[in-house]
Formats: sequence, C-alpha cells, structure tokens
Amino acid sequence: MHLVTDRLVLRPLPATAAAALPADRDSASRVLGAALSVEWPQTDLLDVLPIQAAASPDDERFGVWVMVERDTETVVGDIGFMGPPDDGGVMEIGFSVIPDRRRRGYATEAACAMVAWAVKQPSVIGIIARCESANLPSIRTLERAGFLRTGEAGGLINWRSPATAGV
Repeated sequence: MHLVTDRLVLRPLPATAAAALPADRDSASRVLGAALSVEWPQTDLLDVLPIQAAASPDDERFGVWVMVERDTETVVGDIGFMGPPDDGGVMEIGFSVIPDRRRRGYATEAACAMVAWAVKQPSVIGIIARCESANLPSIRTLERAGFLRTGEAGGLINWRSPATAGV
C-alpha cells in the first residue's frame, strides 16, 4: 500500500523496519526500499517505533507512514496516525520532516494525501490534530492542509479536518 503525491511516496512503516530502527538502519532501508536520511528517524519518533513494531499488518496503516522523496528515493520524514480510529471513528494525525527538507511543503502535501486516504476508510469519521501554540511551522502546515482550529488548552491548539464529518 502506498500513496503517491507530486513529490512524495507515502507508505506505512512495516513492523519489521520499525523493529530494526534506530540501531539497524541498513535492514530498515532494505525493508523500506528507500535510503534513510542521516537525520531520520528524529527523536520524537523513537518512542513510537516499538508500538509500530508490534502492529499487525492490518494496523500498520493506522500508525507511522514514511515520506519518501521521489527524486532521491530517500525517507525525509514521517506522518501518520496515533492508532486506529477510536470508538467514535476519530483518528489523530501527526507529522515530522527532517530539518534539511523543511519549508518545502512536504508536510502539507503529505497531510492532504493522508486525510484524503483516511476519509475513504469505512470506520473513519473524523481526523483531528494537535500542535503546540508556539509551533508556527505546524500551525501553517495544518492551515494549508485545510484543518480548522477547534480550541486551545494546555498550550496545545486542537484542530479538525473539514474533510471529515461529525468531529
């Protein structure tokens, strides 16, 4: 399974590749069929890798996806969901791009593709996101991807995608 955008290929991070990271980058690269940037995975993904490594093949798609730059066939970031839809059909999306590839619109491009994919899943009725109120690049990404602010609490801005109903 993969999604193709103008400049990226997005694919779920296989459990075997997640299990190999961060120690065995060569094995992870072979499983992914893409080169790994020296900046990836970033620190914020390290805590999530064991969860992705334990995912069943059906659940991999509701976790971490890699952003592979089409021109270089290199992983330049990640995007994905914080697990399968909850009982109300809502999923939370998050993303990260390596510093060397930031400010190119990759996160927005990937977020738009992921939302378009997610809304076609039968159990999904809502996509939400959260970011720190001081994180201007994430705010701009979510705005450009069409997310709407729904509130703010504890230094986090809450968002929802208008492409989904009922959230």
